[in-house]
Amino acid sequence: MSKQELPIIDAAVDVSGAACCAPLACEPLSESEAAELAPLFKAIADPVRLRLLSLIACHEGGETCVCDLTAAFDLTPPTISHHLKVLKQAGLIDSERRGTWVYYWINPAVLARMSALIGPASPVLAGTA
Repeated sequence: MSKQELPIIDAAVDVSGAACCAPLACEPLSESEAAELAPLFKAIADPVRLRLLSLIACHEGGETCVCDLTAAFDLTPPTISHHLKVLKQAGLIDSERRGTWVYYWINPAVLARMSALIGPASPVLAGTA
């Protein structure tokens, strides 16, 4: 898979944390689980995309206009659009055009799946560093 190709996650597929896999601290990922999850982590492995995801998630009302996102960066609008496209292709965000603006929101099921994977498996593990 090239750098520009990320698989699109089917929104109809259940991606809740319970259906995924055990946290990394409990058992190793299978080869297929790792291959399925790697593009999600790859999509947020860029500082701009990680910050975009954070800005969208923290925005009041759960969604934000692209105009608010571009104002938060010292980057050109096409660069911001590229990063949003990568996040959307990975299934981390979704969007809707309303007039001339596009509004973005987080896909909570995908974030929950990622969080379940890297989160502590038990209270005992949560207390260790």
